[in-house]
Amino acid sequence: MVNNAGIFSAKLFTDYTAEEFRSLVSTNLEGFIFITQLAVKRMLSQGTGGSVTNITTSLADNPIAGLPASIPMITEGGLNAITVSLANEYAKSNIRLNAVAPGVVDTPLHKDNPKDFLKTLSPMGTISTAEEIASAVVYLTESRQITGEVLHVDGGAHNGKW
Repeated sequence: MVNNAGIFSAKLFTDYTAEEFRSLVSTNLEGFIFITQLAVKRMLSQGTGGSVTNITTSLADNPIAGLPASIPMITEGGLNAITVSLANEYAKSNIRLNAVAPGVVDTPLHKDNPKDFLKTLSPMGTISTAEEIASAVVYLTESRQITGEVLHVDGGAHNGKW
């Protein structure tokens, strides 16, 4: 199973409304929890293990000055934490949980953002493609000995200040 539903908005911490917070929690956390519960229950009942891969963001580990997104990062950081926790909880059942944490990905979400600016958000000066993120998901899904991993596909952005 791949959890890829999520929403994001960037604004100052003090500008988020209660409704925006509830929307982020509802989509980014509740959406993950309830569908993953169903998938894990099914995997347990089948007794053959399985794989859950979550899509998070490298911003959860390394915020970027000038890109205020603290409230969405509560939810994305929560996905990173629960990925590692559940990997431990279900390892003996051969159910693996991992995450892919992209940086900027060339998708319609960024169609109005200048590409030159987006390239500055990664030390490699690159923007990931959707295919690169999909390849990382496939890698984690097929790698039978990897669980509890948060794989950053972000041109090195998670490494800190560059």
